[in-house]
Parts: sequence; structure tokens; C-alpha cells
Amino acid sequence: MAKTPSNMIPLGTVAPAFTLTDTVSGKTVSLSELKSDVATVIVFMCNHCPFVRHIIDQLVQTANDYMPKGVRFVAINANDAEQYPDDSPEQMKKFAEEKRFPFPYLFDSTQEVAKAYDAACTPDFYVFDGELRCVYRGQFDDARPGNEVPVTGRDLRAALDCLLEGRPVPTDQKPSIGCNIKWKQGA
Repeated sequence: MAKTPSNMIPLGTVAPAFTLTDTVSGKTVSLSELKSDVATVIVFMCNHCPFVRHIIDQLVQTANDYMPKGVRFVAINANDAEQYPDDSPEQMKKFAEEKRFPFPYLFDSTQEVAKAYDAACTPDFYVFDGELRCVYRGQFDDARPGNEVPVTGRDLRAALDCLLEGRPVPTDQKPSIGCNIKWKQGA
């Protein structure tokens, strides 16, 4: 289990546009359709990563807590599904249904979206304001597999609370730590 930190794009970066397939509905969706005027959370994740599996139930709970407040959540898997069949679109749909994702789970088959976001690990979190400017990038919280820290989503929740309350999001942000994105050979 290699520990890879997120790249921490500059705050204020505008979210790169994308159009991807939602593995649950089978529909093609774009960022412009999915974004919120309040806050949009984009998380790069996958099915098999122990770091994702460690937080997934609390991530679903966090989404269920904040979506009624106008926050949108979007999950994207960019792993090479040929080399990692557990991350295939069919397995993504199964995982999303099993965990009852209240958000779309998109497949980035070309890995171009992950590259545009400079995503490095799973999970890798980005929060964009109503103008799609990055106000937070980094960790869900301090919990990691085996470190005995409770999974709460504290860091992500704090950023969302700031946006919802009209306060600036603190710029002292910790990178996420997770498995590296499984890039295709030669990518």
C-alpha cells in the first residue's frame, strides 16, 4: 500500500470542464450539469484502494448531510481498468449501489480529467465555490487505515461549512494521502 500525497493545485484554480459517463445511470454528464452554485466537491477515488474503503461510509454520510444544503458531490475513477479490473465500470456500478452513493460515480477512461486536475491519489478531494474556483484541496480528515483516528470527514466538512456560512476557507490545508492513481502504460 504505497502512500501517495495529493499535488495540491493552487487555490483559485478554475475547475477544468469534463464530460464523462456515470457508471450507475449510464448517462453522459458534464461538470456544467453537475456543478452547484454553492459548492461542488470532486473526489478522485476507486473501488479497491484501502484508503478509499477506510472512509467510504463516512464520505457517503457527508454527502447525505451536505447535499440538502446545496452542495454537489461528484466521484471520478481514473484508474486503468485493464490492469485493475476491480475498478472497471461494471465494478464501479456495483460498488456505488452497494454503498448507496447519493452522487454520480464517473469513469475517466482516458485519464485526461485526472491529469487536468493534477490528481495523484485515491482519495483526492477538491472543493470548488459557486464560480468553480478551488477553495480547498486535500484530505478528508486525519484517518488512515491502521492509525486508529476516527473517520469524521472533519477537514472536508470544515471547508464546506465555511462556504455555506460565507466565510473564507482557511488556506492551511493538508494533502490527502492514498494509493497512487493507476496510470496506463505510457500515460
